[in-house]
Amino acid sequence: MDLVIEIAGGPGGTSAAVYRALRAAITDGRLPAGHRLPASRTLAADLGVSRGSVAVAYERLAAEGHLTARVGAGTYVAFSAPPDRRSGVAPDPLRPRADWSFTPEPSSGERPAPRVDLRSGIPDARLFPFDTWRRLVAAELRLRANGPGTYPEPSGHPALRAAIARYLGHSRGLRAGPDEVVVTNGAQHAVDLIGRVLLKPGDVAAVEQPGYPPARRLFASLGARVVGVPVDEEGLVVSALPGHARVVYVTPSHQFPLGRAMSAGRRRELLDWARRRPAAIVEDDYDSEFRFSARPLDPLRSLDRWDRVLYVGTFSKSMLPAMRTGFVLAPPGLRPALVAARQLSDGYGPAAIQAALARFIDEGQLARHVRRARRAYADRHARIVAALAGQPRLELLPSAAGLHVTALLRPGGPAPARILAGARAAGVAVEDLRSYGTDVDGLVIGFGAVDPDLLDEGLATLTALL
Repeated sequence: MDLVIEIAGGPGGTSAAVYRALRAAITDGRLPAGHRLPASRTLAADLGVSRGSVAVAYERLAAEGHLTARVGAGTYVAFSAPPDRRSGVAPDPLRPRADWSFTPEPSSGERPAPRVDLRSGIPDARLFPFDTWRRLVAAELRLRANGPGTYPEPSGHPALRAAIARYLGHSRGLRAGPDEVVVTNGAQHAVDLIGRVLLKPGDVAAVEQPGYPPARRLFASLGARVVGVPVDEEGLVVSALPGHARVVYVTPSHQFPLGRAMSAGRRRELLDWARRRPAAIVEDDYDSEFRFSARPLDPLRSLDRWDRVLYVGTFSKSMLPAMRTGFVLAPPGLRPALVAARQLSDGYGPAAIQAALARFIDEGQLARHVRRARRAYADRHARIVAALAGQPRLELLPSAAGLHVTALLRPGGPAPARILAGARAAGVAVEDLRSYGTDVDGLVIGFGAVDPDLLDEGLATLTALL
């Protein structure tokens, strides 16, 4: 790696200037302990000075203990000095906008996994066919290593857009062509693009309450006024929607986190509400692949005759979160703006990964993996329901899909904080329903990431705490 330092003027000539620049790089932490410096000949050529000037600077720094020379191995930084903060300068002089208050939370991968992992939304990586995926990715990387070095399309690899359109036609009954698909880095990226092209500061974005916190935070970060709308047994309460909402974000196939599906009547009511005003519906169909009972209701998108619905999907649940691939089916009038927003925000996605995913879908590998995972998740879902259905202090909410179940805590039992603390102490991770924007006590119990051999132990811990 090239070493970039600025040779400023001063007393002592060139060798002294090189010495001061290197010493400053060491003392302010740019050159950490153990860092190997370039050979004196190489650095001299890079700086446009004589080799002797660099050699003298190295010798002086070594004499002071800043550098150490290893015979036959090179010259290394001997120690790391604490950063030299300039005196008289206020710490952190730059501040974000007043309404940018969201602090990133540690991801599930940044923290040690609990022994019994009952967190929601995490699929089981042990079920994923890594050997097949590795073969497809390697093949695409070989192809593209010998191809032209052009920038991919911001809307996504053409083969993947076509594969997604076909897959949705088979799995969700959606009629869509490749030109309607915009590939994104996951569902959150899709919602971000939608917010960018539809919302201006001060516009109202309606979200389910309780609901998915990242969507609420994202709309707020764009300057929108976010309004929570209650959810009942039939789904989002349409009559409670603010009449001037520009965007309505919903999870109708498997409401997050309560788990209910929006009724057919409520779906028609929501579409009619949007038809009568300039409002868009963002349908997040995040885990509908994992259905354990009856056939799911048709997506809102399939019932939409007025181009009001933007259908968002992701492969984070059906495959892996690290895949970071999702998509949005957009009405014709919005697609060009979404593609432009994609190009402005991050340009394009990884072409080789997208091409491999297209082959993964078209070879039937995704459908095969989903069937296998669905059987595994259905077994875990049934075990949770069987273990908790008879608990007098719990009310299990109906759930026939997804990777979690939700249970309300009836009055008179232990406080939720006590249950959660006891679970943590026993190595069981479970989520508090209140963290999703409700004042109702309850537990959100995921079963995607848990080791099946430890599931019964985790359920026994919860029932004992209850």
